Amino acid sequence: MSEGPKKPKYSATRRLHLKSKLLKKAASMLVAESEEKKHEKERAVNECFPPLKLSGLSVQELQDLCRELHHKIDVVDETRYDMELKVARNEKEIQTLTQKISDLKGVKRPNLKRVKKTTEDMLGACTDTSKLMKADFKANLKTVKKEEEKREEVTDWRKNVEAMSGMEGRKKLFDAGQ
Repeated sequence: MSEGPKKPKYSATRRLHLKSKLLKKAASMLVAESEEKKHEKERAVNECFPPLKLSGLSVQELQDLCRELHHKIDVVDETRYDMELKVARNEKEIQTLTQKISDLKGVKRPNLKRVKKTTEDMLGACTDTSKLMKADFKANLKTVKKEEEKREEVTDWRKNVEAMSGMEGRKKLFDAGQ
């Protein structure tokens, strides 16, 4: 069915052109999405917190408004602090519970599968082919006969020291060397 290397549907320049178009489109979609998120955030803030109308207010009214805003800020900070404490407490409880669960489970060892091997397989594993080749290699080597070196008899060294002491001993060594 397949007679050779498959030709691509598009040429390399066409693929590069399509890739660059896709990247441009993705970049423009990211920019549009970020702008949309920004407008959504502004709309949500304007709904929850309408803009303050400070024009035409007396000093006393401004002070009352500031006190009211400070009170609202304090309430929000208290609720935020309470929520943070609840979250921290819950996270700590989750962590201790997961630790207890892992302690109860213990370390689970995986079940090992039994493997049946015949005696031929066992022997095949023991006698590796490389070991057999080494044995064959050593069998084909020629044996070399070693020449026996002349060994001098080992005598008591004390007698040898007394005989070789002085100038006569050196003369004997010199004569023996020639």
